[in-house]
Amino acid sequence: MKVTVVGAGAVGASCAEYIAIKNFASEVVLLDIKEGYAEGKAMDLMQTASLNGFDTKITGVTNDYSKTANSDICVITSGIPRKPGMTREELIGINAGIVKNVSSSLIEHSPNTIMIVVSNPMDTMAYLVHKTTNLPKHKIIGMGGALDSARFKYRLAEALGGPISDVDGMVLGGHSDTGMIPLTRLATRNGVPVSEFLSEERLNTVKEDTKVGGATLTKLLGTSAWYAPGAAVSGLVQAIACDQKKMFPCSVLLEGEYGLNDISFGVPVILGKNGIEKIVDIELNQAEKDNMVSSAEAVRKVNDLLEL
Repeated sequence: MKVTVVGAGAVGASCAEYIAIKNFASEVVLLDIKEGYAEGKAMDLMQTASLNGFDTKITGVTNDYSKTANSDICVITSGIPRKPGMTREELIGINAGIVKNVSSSLIEHSPNTIMIVVSNPMDTMAYLVHKTTNLPKHKIIGMGGALDSARFKYRLAEALGGPISDVDGMVLGGHSDTGMIPLTRLATRNGVPVSEFLSEERLNTVKEDTKVGGATLTKLLGTSAWYAPGAAVSGLVQAIACDQKKMFPCSVLLEGEYGLNDISFGVPVILGKNGIEKIVDIELNQAEKDNMVSSAEAVRKVNDLLEL
């Protein structure tokens, strides 16, 4: 199993680290345009192998896509990160050009790869890959919902005063501060609805804190987060590589599902060796359906800025 991660910055390096530590891939290729940067990150990570007990080979390369040939899974993290006060949407002008060039270069050398898009604005960048490559739709996955759901579970466990292992919950919709839809109605603690433990007011606070999870970290760190995004990517990659049939919310191209068409948008899917093996249709109440429509409209406005 060969995995390529494009972009050796904080997010890309974290992806490579978590994938390697899980020890299911034979090789991870880390690629960056900055001379020697990916090579240095790869060397640093390989020097942890004996300490962390993994045998995955991590190779760093400078802008040489031939070294990514025959990758089973490719991850695109490249692009400029958010700065404090910057929305994900403001990144589109720069990152669209980067993602278009990167995706076409990867597919040239790995035409059968499964592609995971991390670059922001993530739903729009995933949509761009759908529109500018010949990959089938089940092989293009936007990462956002997996990360947003992890942040949701963190906030739920915080409110409950219990361990995260007790908590389950999902975030659907667009990967943006206004587009996320944390499904508090369906969130559980060991199978019991969290509404049995938390007031509606407290659940609303959890919901709002989740929606601004990325912006909160950007304000604290001065740039985008990297540990949780890297872990979210590694979870998706492992589910595909190991054919786990796990369910994650991901941004996928919809063609009628949830009443939406021609949009890459966050819904629950089953991930296995073929990429997206099934889009899971869950019953939403009217308020949740209305939120999905509003979120989709916001994503479409950003998509309209693409020069396709």
